[in-house]
Amino acid sequence: MEFRSHALILPPEAAGLRFDQALGRALPQYSRALLAGWIAAGAVEVEGRPLRGKDRVLGGEQVRIRAMLPADTRVSAEALPLDVVFKDRALLVINKPAGMVVHPGAGNASHTLQNALLGLDAKLALLPRAGLVHRLDKDTSGLLLVARTLEAYTALVAALAARDITREYLAICTGVMTGGGTVDEPIGRHKSVRTRMAVRADGRPAVTHYRIVRRFRAHTLVRVSLESGRTHQIRVHLAHSGFPLVGDPVYGGRRRLPAGCSAALAAELRAFPRQALHAARLVLAHPLTQREHAWEAPLPSDMQRLLAALAAESA
Repeated sequence: MEFRSHALILPPEAAGLRFDQALGRALPQYSRALLAGWIAAGAVEVEGRPLRGKDRVLGGEQVRIRAMLPADTRVSAEALPLDVVFKDRALLVINKPAGMVVHPGAGNASHTLQNALLGLDAKLALLPRAGLVHRLDKDTSGLLLVARTLEAYTALVAALAARDITREYLAICTGVMTGGGTVDEPIGRHKSVRTRMAVRADGRPAVTHYRIVRRFRAHTLVRVSLESGRTHQIRVHLAHSGFPLVGDPVYGGRRRLPAGCSAALAAELRAFPRQALHAARLVLAHPLTQREHAWEAPLPSDMQRLLAALAAESA
C-alpha cells in the first residue's frame, strides 16, 4: 500500500454536482470506486469535515485527502525475462514477443506480461492493469506502453483516446495490393462466434490506414496505423478488405500457397506460427516533459525469414 495526500479546491463549474462526481473530475487518475471508498472511510474532508458522496457541492470548496492506495494482489509477480526498450520513472516501453499473453484470463492465469511487469516493478500493483496503457494480441509482437505512476497512466490513457499517440505496425498480407488506403468500418462482436470480431453496422467506429512497403508475387508488406484501438482491428479490417494477414488462424481462412511457388516458400508459409503482425513504432509526448519520444522495434526473426523467402521467390 502507498499513502496518498491531496489538497485541492473544487472549480466553480463543479457547482450542483454530487461530491463524488466532482471529486472524480478533479482527480481522474483514480477510479470512482476507489474515491467512493475513501469518502466512505472518512479519508476525505471538505472544509474540514466529512461529506457524503451524494451531497451536492457549490464549487470553491477546499478538499483534503489522506488515504492509502491499495495494491492489486489478484495478479502475482513473476520473474520473467522482458525486452525493455525504454525505462524512466514515468514509463516503460516493452518489446513483447509473439506468444506472450498480455493480461491473465481464462486459461492464462500466469506467465503473462502483467505477471512479468509486477516482477520487474512491484509498485505497478498500485496501477490499473499494472500500468498497461494498451494491449496486443497474444500472437502479435512488438511495442507496448506501460505507465509507472497513476499520473502518467492518466495522461497516457487520455493521449491515446485523443489520438495523440502514434502506433504503427508492419503486416504481411495475402494478396497483392494495388495501393494504400483506409478502412473506415465499425467493428463489433461476431453475432454467432463470440470469440471473434467482425465488421458490423452496429459496431464501434474503427479506422485503419495502410500503405504499401513492398509487393511480392502473391503477398504485400504494409505499414499500418490506427485511429482507434478495437479488438483485432487490423486483422479484421485487412481481412474485410480481401487481404488477410498471413498465418491468421481466425480471420485468414485456409492457408493459401501461391501457384507454382517453390518448396522453400511453401515450407515457410505452412510453418509460419501466427498472424504476421508486429507493432513496429511508437511515438508520443512524454507525460512529464512533453518532449516527443519515438521508439522502433525490429521485425522478429520469424517475419524476417518469411520476408526473405517471399523476396527470393519474387526476384
